[in-house]
Amino acid sequence: MTTSPGRFLTFEGIEGVGKSTQIARLATALGARGIDVLVTREPGGTPLAESIRALVLQPREETLPPIAELLLMFAARAAHWHATIEPALAAGRDVVCDRFIDSSFAYQVWGKGIAEDKLQVLQTLAIGDAVPDLTLLFDLDPELGLARARDRGDENRFEQESQAFRQRVRAGFLARAEAEPTRVRVIDAERDTETVSAAIIELLEALPAAPASSAP
Repeated sequence: MTTSPGRFLTFEGIEGVGKSTQIARLATALGARGIDVLVTREPGGTPLAESIRALVLQPREETLPPIAELLLMFAARAAHWHATIEPALAAGRDVVCDRFIDSSFAYQVWGKGIAEDKLQVLQTLAIGDAVPDLTLLFDLDPELGLARARDRGDENRFEQESQAFRQRVRAGFLARAEAEPTRVRVIDAERDTETVSAAIIELLEALPAAPASSAP
């Protein structure tokens, strides 16, 4: 019997929007419905990609040029896609990923000024024509998001960027949602946790369900 492919769901947004909380809640909800789900993240998701994540996110004195940052992101993405995401989807598992290609568009194209055609070339090389089935964009004022991120106590290099940079990143995400409104759905991340969770479930109800897990 041929296994139906799983659904590929990505969560996007600036720092501090609450993605991690909502991903955990969604994974629990899907598991309660008997759906086999893999939770992963970018950059990361494999030992190699996690090592690249440390290179990209760790604050350091040496400046990381934007094009080097982009190349590292796509090196991690290629490893992640081929070793983790693609096999899981082929096996019929839902994959929920914290960040994917839309983050590169927002951070490196809109935020750092990399030409979009360079991103598109790397995207084709790294993952072909793969695209999420649904992308949930958590939108929040960047300064409120930064305050929340700092309250977590795990500030990374992107959280040390300027306010102008964070505003550009937010604009990049919203531009992506405007260009692809069927795939990228905007969620008001200023609302309470329960309301946001309910909005996510409502959006997922419109997608075909992944096969139920056969595990006891």
